[in-house]
Amino acid sequence: MAEAARSSGSKIEEAVFRTVLGHFASGVAVVTGPGPHGPAGFTCQSFFSLSLDPPLIAFAPSRASTSWPRIEAAGTCTINVLGESQEALARAFSRSGGDKFAGVGWTAGPTGAVRLDGALAWLDCRIDSITEGGDHLLVVARVVELASGHGEPLVFYRGGFGSFRS
Repeated sequence: MAEAARSSGSKIEEAVFRTVLGHFASGVAVVTGPGPHGPAGFTCQSFFSLSLDPPLIAFAPSRASTSWPRIEAAGTCTINVLGESQEALARAFSRSGGDKFAGVGWTAGPTGAVRLDGALAWLDCRIDSITEGGDHLLVVARVVELASGHGEPLVFYRGGFGSFRS
């Protein structure tokens, strides 16, 4: 096993922190929302179910995101859970700038938020609260409508994309 990094009295190196946390496999989602000049969105792997009653989810956008402020201003968002064939979509939405929606099919949900065509699942939400958390924010959102399809998820593990076969 690799040498352990400790926080007592010394700073944990960012590269070590990233490597260790990279051992936690996660699904991949694109958070989307309406914007004043068209839809906005970003790739997010820090997404989780928070509460069943009421139905709440949480996700963590970077403070450096240029898409998040546009979504936040709208007060609504959709979490689009990506399927195993959507790696290119995940990569496109992870880049800053440009028209991320060029050539991407989507529809507006009841909140006005944006549902990506072909997503494995989607959750339309209203933003409830935002808390500061270092270089990211923690957003809690109330689910108002959701659905899922068939297929396998896109998975992110140790800095790369893959799939999960059940």
